Amino acid sequence: MRVETLGDGDPEVAIVGGIHGDEPCGPNAVDDLLEADLEIQRPVKLIVANERALEAGVRYLEEDLNRAFPGDPEADTHEGRLAHELLREIRGCDILSLHSTQSYAAPFALVDEMDGYARSVCPYLSVEAVVETAGYSTGRLIAYPNVVELECGIQRSASATKNAKQLAREFLVATGVLSGETGSGRHHPLPVFRLERQIPKPVGERYEVFVENFERVAEGEAIAAVDGEELFSETPFYPILLSAYGYENEFGYAGDLVGRLDGDEPAVPARESASARADGRNR
Repeated sequence: MRVETLGDGDPEVAIVGGIHGDEPCGPNAVDDLLEADLEIQRPVKLIVANERALEAGVRYLEEDLNRAFPGDPEADTHEGRLAHELLREIRGCDILSLHSTQSYAAPFALVDEMDGYARSVCPYLSVEAVVETAGYSTGRLIAYPNVVELECGIQRSASATKNAKQLAREFLVATGVLSGETGSGRHHPLPVFRLERQIPKPVGERYEVFVENFERVAEGEAIAAVDGEELFSETPFYPILLSAYGYENEFGYAGDLVGRLDGDEPAVPARESASARADGRNR
């Protein structure tokens, strides 16, 4: 794990990249900040977490780091020990964790729940949505206080790196590390979704996804296919982190639109959302 500090004093803000070794956008954003001539208003800690996995170009070596928290200094796996070390390093900090995904090209934020910290940071980031992950946060960094996770774009893409660099600076402005105007230039309310249910992926060899993330799926709509056999939604829902090959055992998640950061009510009534059930079924 590489740890660098910008500014004088004990940092109360931290940016973490490289939790997954196949997501270089975060480490690239860290390097960008270190190479820039920035006027630091308060100290910030910059961390590249899983350097060994990054060097190998794989998600993890022995265990998914973002499922290994809180870790243990005596753990049998590299990532289990690293999780403990990383938590110790960022304790007491306001944290941004940078990631990329196979499911969606535009940046979006994930938080355990929409608490005061999330509300103080997310409106100032150039993201399309915020997703509450409570119920699916076990073992993840996002389960800990004052963590906002960003999916910056498609894994290994140039645009994900570009987005990560911009978002990192927006976060530093929002937390007072850098001076400047806050606000992402968004002219519409920021939708807030909540993960409601995993969408299981049956065993097969060839997978397809037919729906778009964050766009409402109607009851009975074809959402995916396994070896050419289509799966259909049982109830309306919003796809979140859906992709053909992003996860081993599930396509992603069914979500509910629960509100907007300006306080407006959701556009779709809760009774029509995924909160009832949202896994696929064969027809």
